[in-house]
Amino acid sequence: MELKNILLSFHPEGWPFMAGAGVVMILLSLLGWPFFTLGAVVFAWCCYFFRDPARVTPTRPGLIVSPADGKVVAIKEATPDGDLDLGPEPRVRISIFLNIFDVHVNRMPADGTVTTRRYRKGKFFNASLDKASVSNERMALNLKLTGDHPQAGKLIGVVQIAGLIARRIVCDAKEGSTFSAGERYGIIRFGSRVDIYLPPGVQPMVALGQYMLGGETVLADCHSNEAARQGAKRE
Repeated sequence: MELKNILLSFHPEGWPFMAGAGVVMILLSLLGWPFFTLGAVVFAWCCYFFRDPARVTPTRPGLIVSPADGKVVAIKEATPDGDLDLGPEPRVRISIFLNIFDVHVNRMPADGTVTTRRYRKGKFFNASLDKASVSNERMALNLKLTGDHPQAGKLIGVVQIAGLIARRIVCDAKEGSTFSAGERYGIIRFGSRVDIYLPPGVQPMVALGQYMLGGETVLADCHSNEAARQGAKRE
């Protein structure tokens, strides 16, 4: 495999960390095998964290897919904060928690155009807590949906939220940028949360505790009129 293809398997944000960990691993090897092993573990973890696997995104118009890998930790009706510019009407908010072992590359949940991009400083509570949606540092995008479906022209909100360990949110999406569902638009380091506000009246097709694959798992369908789905954990 060519070096270029190998590098494309990892997010560019990770290259400096991977290079630094590689140098440390080499230096530690001079001290003996136990130190080399420690360095190798750190290097392997850096590579694992910044991995950026390809995904197969469902492309039927009206589908809203998960913007991130991780576990659904909350599904609730919530009034979006004023700085999200989504209006005062409550919407279903789906919160996805990413632990340090999940893929942290974020993907656009639907076809559309970014209309607003708002960064807000905040705290660094554990991202699995509900208050993280309001209190933590974040980057919020509004996406105007496009395509042949009933919600075309409506806005959804996608919010990257820093966590207890995460200290950097990377967002490559700019106002006016047009995306297709499943396209990469950012990454959060190291352990975080992504919230998505569905259009009014659209119900989730996932359940609390379900595991998401960013760019693949269908969160909602703008064509569907079915009620919100329920789930049961099977041991």
